[in-house]
Amino acid sequence: MLHLNRKNIFMLKSLSVCFLALIVYLLAVCAATAADKYRKMVNCDAHSGSCIQRLNELDVILEINPRPVKAMQDLRFNLTLSGRYLAPPATPYIDLGMPGMNMGPNRVLLKPVGQGVYAGQGIIVRCPSGRTIWQATVTVPDIGTVKFIFDVIY
Repeated sequence: MLHLNRKNIFMLKSLSVCFLALIVYLLAVCAATAADKYRKMVNCDAHSGSCIQRLNELDVILEINPRPVKAMQDLRFNLTLSGRYLAPPATPYIDLGMPGMNMGPNRVLLKPVGQGVYAGQGIIVRCPSGRTIWQATVTVPDIGTVKFIFDVIY
């Protein structure tokens, strides 16, 4: 049986503080490792200008304005399809989210503004986790999807 004298109480408090410090350290290391994992996935510098991905025989070009791209503000998404372009049977659209995290539906509906050019408005929300790596999944109906992964400023 353990007697709760001053020495034992001090030891229990010290162990509790050490345990708490260890937990905080492990959480920080895990968060940093997760952030690095997603940072390595970035394939688009949306702050600098247009980003291009290849989809079958199409170049899919995404541009987000205004720049730099910030969360919680109205953004204009411009999408250009070039190459061996045949008009898709339905208008392309963009789903916004975060890699590895279900953020719920956040779809940017696009409207045609020219031959192979589409535009729409959307908002990137601020994630409570503090992660700033976002993903725009562009779907071109009957052709496929491409993912633009980029950093957002909070």
